[in-house]
Amino acid sequence: MHVTSYRFGDDDVIHVSTKVFNLPEHLAAKADPAMIAGDELHLATVAESLEQQIADLSAQLDAQRKAPGGKGRAALDRDLEIHRLTASLRVLRRFGLDICLGRMVSTHNPEPTYIGRVGLTDTAGRRLLVDWRAPAAEPFFAATYANPMGLTSRRRYRWIRGRITDYWDEVFSPEGLEGDAALDDLSAFIASLGSSRTPQMRDVLSTIQADQDAIIRASSRGALVVEGGPGTGKTVVALHRAAYLLYSDPHLGGPRGGVLFVGPHRPYLAYIADVLPSLGEEGVQICTLSDLVVEGSEAAAETDPEVARLKSSAEMLKAIEPAVRLYEEPPTKGLMVETDWADLWISAADWAEAFESPDPGPPHNEARDQVRDELVDILIDRFEEEGEDDAEVPRDVLRRSLQQNPELNRTLNNAWTLIEAAELVGDLWSVPAYLRRCAPWLTADEVQKLQRTDAQAWTVSDLPLLDAARQRLGDPEASRRQHRREAAVAVERAYMDQVVDDLIKADDDGEGLVQALRQQDLRDTLVDEAGLPSADPDLLAGPFAHIVVDEAQELTDAEWQMLLRRCPSRSFTIVGDRAQARHGFRESWQERLERVGFAQINRASLNINYRTPEEVMAEAEPVIRAVFPDANVPISIRGSGLPVVHGPTSELGSILDAWLATHADGIACVIGDPAFKATSRIRSLTPETSKGLEFDLVVLVDPDTFGEGTVGVGIEGTVDRYVAMTRATQQLVILTST
Repeated sequence: MHVTSYRFGDDDVIHVSTKVFNLPEHLAAKADPAMIAGDELHLATVAESLEQQIADLSAQLDAQRKAPGGKGRAALDRDLEIHRLTASLRVLRRFGLDICLGRMVSTHNPEPTYIGRVGLTDTAGRRLLVDWRAPAAEPFFAATYANPMGLTSRRRYRWIRGRITDYWDEVFSPEGLEGDAALDDLSAFIASLGSSRTPQMRDVLSTIQADQDAIIRASSRGALVVEGGPGTGKTVVALHRAAYLLYSDPHLGGPRGGVLFVGPHRPYLAYIADVLPSLGEEGVQICTLSDLVVEGSEAAAETDPEVARLKSSAEMLKAIEPAVRLYEEPPTKGLMVETDWADLWISAADWAEAFESPDPGPPHNEARDQVRDELVDILIDRFEEEGEDDAEVPRDVLRRSLQQNPELNRTLNNAWTLIEAAELVGDLWSVPAYLRRCAPWLTADEVQKLQRTDAQAWTVSDLPLLDAARQRLGDPEASRRQHRREAAVAVERAYMDQVVDDLIKADDDGEGLVQALRQQDLRDTLVDEAGLPSADPDLLAGPFAHIVVDEAQELTDAEWQMLLRRCPSRSFTIVGDRAQARHGFRESWQERLERVGFAQINRASLNINYRTPEEVMAEAEPVIRAVFPDANVPISIRGSGLPVVHGPTSELGSILDAWLATHADGIACVIGDPAFKATSRIRSLTPETSKGLEFDLVVLVDPDTFGEGTVGVGIEGTVDRYVAMTRATQQLVILTST
């Protein structure tokens, strides 16, 4: 077999056989050249084009990196271009030939159209691959026998280590049978459901189903709620929708805000980490709710249900505004400000006027400079009104003197104090009178309930208040940084002015560029502000153009506010299952979302369980219906042939050893035994951190103890059991101590 070596970039050499298909012996009929020769030829062309495109992109990237950095807009454009080229190279190097998902043939064109993770054209401009997100690719995912969308046939590939190890043909019309097609009782999609799991989410792009594809391509206007039970592909839809929207909607990308994807917990983020890059999209910020607040990494669970209930309300966030306003009360007494030229009186009315001067936008800590500027303007006006301008004090000198006046600054700082969000929220939980004043709707017992010894022993219930406080207060260091930056700019400008003046003095003819340096605008461009002090941007602060939330049924009203303030357009994809809400979800999505602040709400449902075998669902369904009789329990479309096994906890080790001995691939998970130590192929999780994940084998240990308390007889315990049971894609084992 002839093998061609393609160099993808400077260091990556990928060997691509001219025989792309590597079908096992039992699929020898599919290896008929009449069936695959056309694909072999096309994919060889794709390989050559990939090699050329990667070489071109590498050369462009190298040239950009060697080019002068420039300043201002030029520097920004260069950085954006380097980012674009780097991202494009990563996608192409990540996949090689398996960038191609499959092909389709339409009724009006007998030539196949090949679908890729990204679009690809050759040097002559011929389209080799159509980007999966493009409208032209939609029939590849959405065509059904009831609605073939103009297709006669569709072929999907299975790639393993850069070779096609299987493929499936679907024929939608009699014309499709006229060619060579490998019709198979087992579709590509069903075959993918039975494959072994890995530590990260498998690539499922080529097997997206029509109902899922319709949701992926839905409009980004308003909030789209995607509700579905376990195994319906909600996470798949959420991830692919994020990539699709960035590609298809120009309002979502670039400087307009981008997309934020919010998942339920850290194991989930690790599980999905590779999916978006594999879809050709690296411009999505991925996080949990806790990541939105710096205190989130150390926050513990709230153990008191009543405290959690009080802090979960959006009303509690209303305490932040009056709490801040207490740090914005103007002095009630006047102040004599002494200068080298005159003593100037600032009255209580002047203080009040200055304190009302900040624009509505700037947060508390950053607005103090506006107050100070207003005070200085009032004093300068008074200086001039009283005829003190006879002293012939330059206005900028007087301004600088007043800005640096110790007594004025001390009085201002005491009245308009710079404060950290943690200090402000901590005071609410440690000073009862402060909380009563800021949250007058609370009863005396509730105020006392919220007090704690360690005011800053943060729990997850505190995070929405910390987030609201930080948005209202801003960064207390921002003002200091700005002053340092302004001082540094002034020093740099003075230095450049001296250099320019020396050049002008040394100029003989008084013409040309040196003479042009007399213009102040040109002098200002010589000041390089790129290297001056600045803060690293908070990539999760927003605003975002669109937010995708998975496992959204768990969010409290207060937590929803954390996301809404990051997306003013209210453009959301909300993915969840009311039956999987640990604390109950009796109302409708419409009712909850309208209450927290959404206006335009659309809804879509996923009702087919593609993941969980019917043997598992038969045991899981009665569990959830015991507390949610109307739960949306999806219908499983396949069985594994493996019954649910029950046994004592003493058999845990032998069960796992037997599974490992008979399964060379796949991932198992033990749920509910914190003493079990995870291995490379066996995870150890709590019911809560298993949410959103899937495993070939799931072993539950004492599931009756799941939830709060020793016996999980409430909603939490029942939901935890239901969620944990439905993580299995092949077999479920339930072990108990009694």
